[in-house]
Amino acid sequence: MWGTDQRPWQFLNVRVRLDRGPWPATQAGRGNAYRTTLEICVKRAETGTVTDTKLSRKRRAGLAALALLAVGAITLTACGGDKAGTAGSDNNAKSQASVDEQAAKDASDARISITPKTGAENVSINTGAKVQVAEGELTSVSMTSVADGSDVEGTISADGSSWAPNAPLERATKYKIAAEAEDGKGRKAAENSTFTTVSPEHSFIGYYTPENGQTVGVGMPVSINFTKAIEDKKAVQSAITVSSSSGQEVVGHWFNSTRLDFRPQAYWQAGSTVTLKLNLDGVEGAHGVYGVQEKTVSFKIGRSQVSTVDASTHRMKVVRDGKVVRNIPISAGSDENTTYNGQMVMSEKFTQTRMNGATVGFTDDDGKGEYDIKDVPHAIRLTTSGTFIHGNYWGADSVFGNVNTSHGCVGLNDTKGAKDTSTDAYWFYNNSIVGDVVIVKNSKDKTVDPANGLNGWNMSWSAWKAGSAV
Repeated sequence: MWGTDQRPWQFLNVRVRLDRGPWPATQAGRGNAYRTTLEICVKRAETGTVTDTKLSRKRRAGLAALALLAVGAITLTACGGDKAGTAGSDNNAKSQASVDEQAAKDASDARISITPKTGAENVSINTGAKVQVAEGELTSVSMTSVADGSDVEGTISADGSSWAPNAPLERATKYKIAAEAEDGKGRKAAENSTFTTVSPEHSFIGYYTPENGQTVGVGMPVSINFTKAIEDKKAVQSAITVSSSSGQEVVGHWFNSTRLDFRPQAYWQAGSTVTLKLNLDGVEGAHGVYGVQEKTVSFKIGRSQVSTVDASTHRMKVVRDGKVVRNIPISAGSDENTTYNGQMVMSEKFTQTRMNGATVGFTDDDGKGEYDIKDVPHAIRLTTSGTFIHGNYWGADSVFGNVNTSHGCVGLNDTKGAKDTSTDAYWFYNNSIVGDVVIVKNSKDKTVDPANGLNGWNMSWSAWKAGSAV
């Protein structure tokens, strides 16, 4: 029977709520019993009206029986007590402990450390990558470029405790290192790291002169041109040292934010050795811009040779190690195009080179150079702006030693082709080295700017030192 109205009902659910006492003692004598609350939800099929009261006694009893079965299931679990409920978990714990104990026995004592850690960026290309191991020895280390898979050669130390690449890394490159090691019992360990090196946009280096191993004249400064404008000049200069075996004090001078030169108070001592150390790796030269250079350079100072050009007498006296070795007739700049006065250091030598007036501002009305000589012989650069001391084959022999006719250079008598060994230009060129000094005096021009070429000698020692950042 569905009820007095004989209409069918749809059973929705039975909800049982289990509440722990204490409750008033029952006939079972348990004052701490669980109390169950039975909620029955049904609805009429045709109306959807929800009710829990219109069931017959028999139907209600049936649903109650279902609820008691559910409660029984709960009671079986709940009444099992702590002892019954933890027996299985105890066994599981013992099993896991055994596994952990065995894993500990199998684990290698070797501990691998890779620098840098995975995900690192702006890593140094010089000292950024290395692998070390404690309580073991490295058995293999591979380093590859992620982009193309190319290998980076490296070397494991003789004692197997470390590894490093053999050469500087490439900038703006992603690398992966995979390392393996063994402890004293032969148990293996492994470690990996992936990182990216610093990009050119966030790094700088310094291009320097002279070169390592070069022999130069006594006037040659150490000149460094940086690839980025330096904001923290003190930090950068502090990471650079220049020293001489002569013991001369050497001081740096900033000409601008990208150029730093070093020199002693007087010319370098002949026969001495000068050493430049660039320890710029990781030095922040500007915001977010770091040095990536570790370099040591040594060069030799040759014999002392200083040549003095007197523009008024049209002669050049060559003095080597304190003795006059040659007195050469010259032709300096004309009255319209005078030659700079001052101390000028030879920075480049060309057996033959092209000289076009348009490149230094000497042009005709049509915009073309006043001169364009494609094979100027025995040319030696004295300034960045274009002052040379060079051979001249197009002028009359009578010019040299008598008249100043050039566009600002110092001319020596020569022949076309630069092969005549009897000319003054040939002798001077082959008896000069980069770093030798040419002094011009008695010209009607001003003294050359110290920054125009390698010509910082035209600055007083106090002014030079004032340009140091340390």
